[in-house]
Amino acid sequence: MKLKTIIHKAEEGGYWAEIPAIPGCVTQGDSFEELLKNIYEAVEACLSVDTPTNL
Repeated sequence: MKLKTIIHKAEEGGYWAEIPAIPGCVTQGDSFEELLKNIYEAVEACLSVDTPTNL
């Protein structure tokens, strides 16, 4: 699966990223390498959240 990811440089140092296709899915890292690891973890966490079903 490919997801567009927008990476930003944080003003206080490091980086943060957002995944527009998954509302609210954002992460950060002190280095670019840490950010990449955190992106994979954030996407997995965001996609594994259970949503209520209509009864």
